[in-house]
Amino acid sequence: MSKTVDSFRLVSGITRRTIETWINMEAPRPIPWTPLDKPLSECTVALLSSGGVAMRDDKPFDQEGERRNPWWGDPSFRVVPKSATEKDVEVYYLHLNPAYARQDLNCILPLRRLEAMEVQGEIGRPAASHYSIMGYLLQPEAMLRESIPAIIRRLEEERVDIMVLVPS
Repeated sequence: MSKTVDSFRLVSGITRRTIETWINMEAPRPIPWTPLDKPLSECTVALLSSGGVAMRDDKPFDQEGERRNPWWGDPSFRVVPKSATEKDVEVYYLHLNPAYARQDLNCILPLRRLEAMEVQGEIGRPAASHYSIMGYLLQPEAMLRESIPAIIRRLEEERVDIMVLVPS
């Protein structure tokens, strides 16, 4: 028995039709897959949130640029240490309500859940650094050219085995 996933169940109207049209303009291609070379219980795991999370003392994501041009999104990234709590961060993202993350950071960057997985022996350890980007990015070229390679370099330096995307 197979099940169909409705990726658009929370989106309707013109937004749904626009997204479906954009997706259908791209030719399907194979999904790159790299199997783990060691058990998950021995892996260092980093998180990548698409929720615009930044440390309070770090540069905010650019929301004014997006207000001026709704087709633009900040292509940069922020580093969030594994010790961060709700009091340490702010959410700079126009497409979600930041109040939920202010109450429980785990809903947008589940650092405490990752720690629990370590305690339970499900993962080796959380990475020292985790990352956040803006999820609403209709022109990703700068992010792909600059931010993603920089994140990958940091992951390699910290010897991270797995990165998990936490979509917002």
